[in-house]
Amino acid sequence: MTRVLNGRELADFIKERQAKQVRNLRQEHRIIPKLCIIKSDHASVVIDTYVRMKQAYAADILVEVEVISCAQDEMPAAIEQANLDEAVYGIIVQLPIDRPEETDGIVAMIAPAKDVDGLGPNARFVSATAEAIDWLLTGYNVELTGKQIALLGRGRLVGGPLEKLWSERGLAVRSFDEHDTDPEYLRASDVIVTATGVPRVLMGELVKNKAVVVDAGTASEAGVVVGDVDPALRDRDDLTITPVKGGVGPLTVAVMFDHVIQSALIAAGKL
Repeated sequence: MTRVLNGRELADFIKERQAKQVRNLRQEHRIIPKLCIIKSDHASVVIDTYVRMKQAYAADILVEVEVISCAQDEMPAAIEQANLDEAVYGIIVQLPIDRPEETDGIVAMIAPAKDVDGLGPNARFVSATAEAIDWLLTGYNVELTGKQIALLGRGRLVGGPLEKLWSERGLAVRSFDEHDTDPEYLRASDVIVTATGVPRVLMGELVKNKAVVVDAGTASEAGVVVGDVDPALRDRDDLTITPVKGGVGPLTVAVMFDHVIQSALIAAGKL
């Protein structure tokens, strides 16, 4: 029987703990955690949906959110203002931006202590998506020690930081991009995490029996958001795998708000 890695279920438990932490910060320390989201004023419907999801989550745990919509040329000034605002404990730039090739430079402007997505070169926090995958597997008692792990995708959001996180822990992990894979290594891997944004890049013949598969990729195909995994993989009953929706995404939001709360706890002298 297929075992589903339900990130939404774990996020609900985390949210309860976070709500208590925020109440304590507000009542005991008079600190109101606040997140600033900076996004393109030409953002797509999908991006606006992601922003609303974060606003809804924040409302549930009593974290304030300020959304700034602006042209990309105005983002540096908006980031600098949020960097200097002592009431702001976390800043994210909702990606993608209008000129994606400038992403590295834009996110690097966020103060490291407030970079709660963990995308800048000196960010205090680990990439929220990478940490969410780690939490997801831990939450479902997936043991990584002694296992062969493959990462498909070496991106800034997932593959790169996750490889660093797990390598520093001494785990046996190798990463590939979608154009340079090792089919034999994939077929022998106990755990596969894919985050390329290429639909169906991970086919069934590349996944061994009883493997663990985490699909953290997102792409648009015929107007529908899809992952990296071939849909036929989900028909197998021997895998542990993330669902089509509700896998890594909800937990990434939870981790990002955890970073906001940690930033506020540091300000309160509690971390």
